[in-house]
Amino acid sequence: DCPGTGSTQAGRAAACQGCPNQRLCAAGAAAPDPAETAELRERLRGVKHTVLVLSGKGGVGKSTFSALLAHGLAADETKQVALLDIDICGPSIPKMMGLEGEQVHQSGSGWSPVYVEENLGVMSAGFLLSSLDDAVIWRGPKKNGLIKQFLRDVDWGELDYLIVDTPPGTSDEHLSIVQYLSAAHIDGAVIITTPQEVSLQDVRKEINFCHKVKLPIIGVVENMSGFICPKCKNESQIFPPTTGGAEKMCQNFNVSLLGKVPLDPQIGKSCDKGQSFLSEAPKSPATLSYRTIIQRIQEYCDQHRFQEEKII
Repeated sequence: DCPGTGSTQAGRAAACQGCPNQRLCAAGAAAPDPAETAELRERLRGVKHTVLVLSGKGGVGKSTFSALLAHGLAADETKQVALLDIDICGPSIPKMMGLEGEQVHQSGSGWSPVYVEENLGVMSAGFLLSSLDDAVIWRGPKKNGLIKQFLRDVDWGELDYLIVDTPPGTSDEHLSIVQYLSAAHIDGAVIITTPQEVSLQDVRKEINFCHKVKLPIIGVVENMSGFICPKCKNESQIFPPTTGGAEKMCQNFNVSLLGKVPLDPQIGKSCDKGQSFLSEAPKSPATLSYRTIIQRIQEYCDQHRFQEEKII
């Protein structure tokens, strides 16, 4: 396993052989800068819980889940919630949150998030584009620089939850966000999949990524898990789980299955309109699944923080 960029074995361990960053790690160039780490820790000291939303595969509903998780947590008006979109090349969060065309404003304390509600703020690369159709054609270092800027220069204030929506895969953005957030606090990752094997094979890689970078896994969500007819209430498997689906995979990897969310056409319609599906369709089977999953994430975060405070 990767020893970590801050380890004395970085770039020298047997697991480092063949890694494209081996020379950088061995030279100490990939290790976090102590001054930078202190700066990030200070900026994020008011964040109680940080949850990363990951998926090895594109198109499985990761950003949709991130948006609805933020809406669900913010339904409690006593909680302060923020949603950070680090999908630099495909920022869909502004559309889903009804914030298209909004711009980031700067104050003396840094960039201000764009607010959906008084207790729900959003930050995304989509707010920095001059046109909705602009393509972001950036190499890794520039992406990493923007992610660092989001964490360091945004005035996050006091937050109960910071939800981070990531791009698909296990690339630069994922390594950067885990490294930068290690200066503060990460509760863990929620991994999104769909039932079919073509999705699960990439999600297995995502689970292994989490293990290698020592990122706790809160659990897995199986999205698009069947379709429940609103009239006859019968369930159809649109994407048959030919290898056992997320449930079997979770058993094999010893990770928690947080729940299964059935397909509902209203989810896509609500996202396109920038509205919360949870409010638009409160009695949908998908909404009931989301609420159960959100409750389990909250319980995990509360328990995780209690354990950390006990150790301290």
